[in-house]
Amino acid sequence: MRALRHNLLLHGICVVAVLLSGCTGMKNFSFKDTWDSAPSYHVPTATQIEYPNVKSCLHPEVASTSQPFMAQNPADLPAYEIELGTAIQMALSNGEILRSLGGSVVQSAAGTRTNYDPALTESGLGGVEAALSAFDAQVSSQLFWQVNDRPNNVDINPILQQFQVPASQQTLATFNYALSKRTANGATFTARHAINFDNSNNPNRLFNGAYAGWFEGEYRQPLLRGAGVDFNRIAGPNSAVGQYNGVLIARINTDISLADFEFGVINFIADVETAYWELYFAYHSLEAQVAGRNSSLLTWQRIKELQKVGARGGDAAAEAQARSQYYNFDVQVKDGLMGTNGLYAAEQRLRYLMGLPATDGSLLKPISEPMEGEVLYDWDTSLRDALTRRVEIRRQKWTIKRRELECIAARLNRLPTLDFLGLYRYRGLGDALIDSYDPGNSFNSLYQNIFEGDFQEWQAGVELGYPIGLRQASAALANARLNLARERALLQEQELRISHDLANAARQVRRSYELTQSNFNRQSSDQDQVEALQARYESGLDNINFLLQAQQQLANSQSAYFRSLVDYQLSLRDLHLQKGSLLNYNQVGLSEGSWPAAAYEDAVERGRFFAPRPNPEKVEAPCPASNGCFNPTRVGEMSGLPVGLIMETEPADLPEADSDGPRNLVEEEEASS
Repeated sequence: MRALRHNLLLHGICVVAVLLSGCTGMKNFSFKDTWDSAPSYHVPTATQIEYPNVKSCLHPEVASTSQPFMAQNPADLPAYEIELGTAIQMALSNGEILRSLGGSVVQSAAGTRTNYDPALTESGLGGVEAALSAFDAQVSSQLFWQVNDRPNNVDINPILQQFQVPASQQTLATFNYALSKRTANGATFTARHAINFDNSNNPNRLFNGAYAGWFEGEYRQPLLRGAGVDFNRIAGPNSAVGQYNGVLIARINTDISLADFEFGVINFIADVETAYWELYFAYHSLEAQVAGRNSSLLTWQRIKELQKVGARGGDAAAEAQARSQYYNFDVQVKDGLMGTNGLYAAEQRLRYLMGLPATDGSLLKPISEPMEGEVLYDWDTSLRDALTRRVEIRRQKWTIKRRELECIAARLNRLPTLDFLGLYRYRGLGDALIDSYDPGNSFNSLYQNIFEGDFQEWQAGVELGYPIGLRQASAALANARLNLARERALLQEQELRISHDLANAARQVRRSYELTQSNFNRQSSDQDQVEALQARYESGLDNINFLLQAQQQLANSQSAYFRSLVDYQLSLRDLHLQKGSLLNYNQVGLSEGSWPAAAYEDAVERGRFFAPRPNPEKVEAPCPASNGCFNPTRVGEMSGLPVGLIMETEPADLPEADSDGPRNLVEEEEASS
C-alpha cells in the first residue's frame, strides 16, 4: 500500500511538470499597434541597426581629398607628366589591392584579389605547412588522481573477520606519457611510459601502496592501404576516403593560388594601360573640340562684323548658323571635359588605379607617345606562346595534375587495411617510485625493478580490416576519374577558345592599324577642305553652310584619328594579353618570396653532411609534380613541343624596332637572355 501511494505521488509530480513546461512553450507572440502600458526597453533595442566597434585609421590622403575639378580650364591647372611604365609601377606599388574599375571592392569586398591571397592559401588548413604537420612528432600525456570508497556486499564472518573489510577503500594515480612520430612511408614509431599507483585496504597484498609501470616501444607499418611515400604525399596519413590533403596537393593548391594572383595582376595592368590611353585620347579629343570651337567662334565673329557693315555674307541666317555651330562645339567641349568619358573622369579613373587621391590640385598628363608604325609578328610563334604561356593554361594544368594525383590515391584506397604491429615492453613493480638502489630487494622501487629487466614482454602480429564490397572507395575512384576527364575536357576547350581569341586579337591589330592610316588621311583631307572653303567663303564664292560642315567634319576626323590610334595601342595590348606576354611587354616580373634567413642557414648546415650517391641513375624517385621553374624562354621544352620546330618557325627577315619606332612583337629570346 505504501509503494502504491509512492508511485501515485511520483506520477502526479511528472504530470504537473509536463503541464507547466508545455504551457510555457505554447505562448503565441504578436505585435500590437498600441501598448497597454509603457513599451519595454528591449522593443526598440532588439531590432535597431548598430554600428560595429572596429578601430580603423582613416588614410590622411583620403580624408583630405579636395573638391573635384568642374569647369576649370585644364591649361590653367598644374600638370603632372607621367609615362606608362611609371603609371604601372605606381599602381603596383600603392596598396595591397588589385583594383578594378567600377568600384566592385565596395559592394563585394570578399571577391577582390589582394596581395595576401597566395599567403592565405599557403598558411591555411589546406596549405603546405598544415599538410606537413601530419608528420610532426606528437606528445600526449595524462595524469589522474582517483579515490574510491565502496561498500562490500559480503556477510562478515566473525571467524574470518580479520580477512574481510566492510568497505573497499582505494587511492589510485595514473600517469601516461607517449611520444609518436609518423614517417613518409606511413609507419608510426611510438615510445610510451606508464605509471600506476594503487593504495588499497584489500587483503593479501605485498605492498599496501604499490607502483606498477612500464616502458614500451611500438612500431606500426601499413602494408597495403596507407603504405608508401606516394600515398602519404598525396592523401596524407589517416585520410578519409575521398579526402586528399597531402603535401603535393597542398603545394598544388598554392601554385593555383599563385596563378590566380598572376591572373589578377595581368588584368590589373591591362586596366591601368586602358585607363592611361583613354586619358591620352581624352586630352587630344578635347583639343580637337576646342580647336573646332575656336574656329567656329572666329567664323561667327567675322559674320557679325560683316552684318554690322551690311556686307555680303553677313545675313541673319548665316549669323544664326555660325552661332549654332559655336554652341554645338561648346556643348562637345564641356562634355569632353566633365562628361562620363571626359577628361576629368578619365584622369580620375587612372588616379584610382594608381592608388592616388581623387584630386590633389594637379592633373595627370600622359607623355608616352603611342606607336604609329606597323607591328609585325609571327602567327605560329604567337599561337604556340598562347598555348603555353597563358596563365589560365598553367592553372588548368595544375588542376589536371591534382586530379591525376587524386586518382592515384583513390586507387590505393581500394586496398584493404593490413598493418604490421610490433611491440616490446619492460614492466616493473615497486614499493616506491624512486629510491636508492637495493641489491637485495628488486621491488624496492619501480624504476629499479624496470631497469633490472626481469619482466619483459613483446607482441607481434598483423591487423586486417576492409569493408566488404569496397563501395565507398570504388565510388571515390570513379569520382576521381570523372574529375580528371572533366578537367582534361576543359583544357581542350580552353585551348580552342584561346586560339579563337588570339585570332580575333590579331585581326583587331590589323584593323586598328588600317583605320589609323585611313583616319590620318581623312584628317589631312578635312584640314585641306576647311582651308579651301575658308578662302572661298571669304571670297564670297560659297555659302557658310559648307564651311561650317567642314569645320565639324574636321573636328570629328581629328577625334576619330586619335580614337583609332588609341585603339591600335589597346589592340597591341590585347594581342600580348592573349598570347600570355603582357607582363614581359610591360616589363613586370613576378616571383615567390625568398626563404627566411634561418632556412638558408639550416640548408647550408645540413648540406655539409650530404654526399652524392655513387650510382644516382639507380635511385628510384617518385614522379615529380612539376617540370621546374616556369621560364618563358623555354616554354616549348616544358610543354613537350619539339624545340627544333620552335626554332624553325622563328622569323628571320622581320625588321627590328629601333628606339623611336614601334615595339616588335617577335620575342628576342637570345638577346634578352
